Amino acid sequence: MPSRPPKVTASAGGVVLNARGMVLVINQNKNSWSLPKGHIEPGEEPLDAAVREIMEESGVADLEFLKILGTYGRYKIGKNIQDDKLEWKLLIFFLFKTGQNELKPQDPHHPEARWVAPDEVVNLLTHPKDKAFFKSIRSQIGNGSR
Repeated sequence: MPSRPPKVTASAGGVVLNARGMVLVINQNKNSWSLPKGHIEPGEEPLDAAVREIMEESGVADLEFLKILGTYGRYKIGKNIQDDKLEWKLLIFFLFKTGQNELKPQDPHHPEARWVAPDEVVNLLTHPKDKAFFKSIRSQIGNGSR
């Protein structure tokens, strides 16, 4: 019996830099780390979804849009940190800066948020495709000092 094709979803998120050039990283379900992102709701624009998801996952509401960083695809991270092949995610990322430093996640599925030095982000991200994406855009976000 053939397996069913994965559900395809679209998500938007951001690379958020604070005034010190640190990058916002989010804990998902207490088992993995990623950049803040989430599903684009019906009728919602990707940029609006990214801003909403960043607020829900970190409490950061004071965002200044800088530019579009790019798009990539990967499977959803499953509960056992393996690819959940039932969902393929198209991920759209934007670059933001903020003057806000206090982190207060609102979403119980994202219990922790951290500011991380840009050169340490790849070491914390869980999914290999998230790591590859961050490496591909690393030169666009500066050296971490402002």
